[in-house]
Amino acid sequence: MNKLLALLLTSFFAVSSFAASHAGAPMAGASAAKAEAKAEKKETKAEKKAVKKTAKADKKTAKAEAKTEKKEEAKK
Repeated sequence: MNKLLALLLTSFFAVSSFAASHAGAPMAGASAAKAEAKAEKKETKAEKKAVKKTAKADKKTAKAEAKTEKKEEAKK
């Protein structure tokens, strides 16, 4: 009985010390995934900004062309 009790206590401490050693250390894969997601989000935001800027420039160009055409028609 003493041997059984000693074995149970020893295994309990071994398992708890093993679990405690891994509890505080963050996993490398988790932080890498976060960084990747953050970078992807940043890229998406930059792409949206570029599309918005292009659309604004196109609208401005179209407006200028319409104004020019209007002036030319008025001269005729």
